[in-house]
Amino acid sequence: MITPRLRDRRASRILLTLVTAVAAGALFNLLHAPIPWLLGPMIAVLIGSNVSKGRYEWPGYLRNAGMIVVGYTIGQSLTVAALQGMSQQLPYMLLMTTALLLFCAGLSLLIAKLSGTDYKTALLGSIPGGLTQVVTLAEETEGVNLTVVTVTQVIRLMIIIICVPLIVFHTPFGQGGTAAAHEAVKQHVATGSGIEWLLFPIVCIVSAIVANKIKFPTAFLLGPAFGTAALQLFSLQGPLLPPVAVDAAQLLIGTYVGLLLKPDMLAHKARTLGLAVGNGLLLVLGAWGLSLLLTRLQPVSGATALLGLAPGGMDQMGIIAHEIHANLPLVAGYQLFRTFFILFVVPPLLRLVFQLVARKAKQPD
Repeated sequence: MITPRLRDRRASRILLTLVTAVAAGALFNLLHAPIPWLLGPMIAVLIGSNVSKGRYEWPGYLRNAGMIVVGYTIGQSLTVAALQGMSQQLPYMLLMTTALLLFCAGLSLLIAKLSGTDYKTALLGSIPGGLTQVVTLAEETEGVNLTVVTVTQVIRLMIIIICVPLIVFHTPFGQGGTAAAHEAVKQHVATGSGIEWLLFPIVCIVSAIVANKIKFPTAFLLGPAFGTAALQLFSLQGPLLPPVAVDAAQLLIGTYVGLLLKPDMLAHKARTLGLAVGNGLLLVLGAWGLSLLLTRLQPVSGATALLGLAPGGMDQMGIIAHEIHANLPLVAGYQLFRTFFILFVVPPLLRLVFQLVARKAKQPD
């Protein structure tokens, strides 16, 4: 039973976290940092929660609310024309996803040798899937160090959230969107009657709840995205959200990510953290290289290619794509394809590989 005192303590922890996140977001905004309301809260809460242990808290439902907003913005871009364009990219989605996973497998072998960690732990720490799905797979795999997998995955996510915006905002390679394209999107979604302002939020919330109930991957993101896209098939137009709503969604998600990393969980902190950072940076470089290849194979911008292939979360890559006016449907398509590929294809393949490795290890020399 939750007593009033415990409830007050929890409320004070949430309030402290909120104040820290808002202050950091405002500071990063003043400094003109890329995606300030995502990066600022994430970094500030990460530091604060590890300096003042036990004083920070952020409920999962707040992060889910941010995911619903991002899912809505992705769903707005999933028009019939956009979906047709995504279908033409399926062979390249398969090619790029397979190449990225093979790169991760080779990188994991190097990490395992350098760290002395078993290959299963290193591989599950490197797989560019959703944090929840990969951690669940690690829990189900015998002999895996769950703490190392969790910390490596969180560090990978943070590095990608920090590095990818730097590339797309501050290098010529990342200049992908056009003002004309952005204005066209605004013209398409800015108009909306009162019923649409009421209907779309209801559909987004219900879609998120239903998707979560049926255990759909990234339910609070994909549920609203598909619900919004379905409404638009009936010639309804989703109203354009004010910038403050997108900024608030960034804050809700960034704050949650900042609280994920807990270095105290590690036995060999310096070595494990160092290798995890190196792993994350190499994954960014690998995705960057593959995005260069994709721009040669298909008429897509560098920013769109990198955001589609970056081994981060679909919500964070969607936020960045929205901010720079990249091809959001294509970014979401590549991220979604990799999510489902890792969810449905990779686990049985990994189990098969691990079984073969275990049998080989038991065989006498």
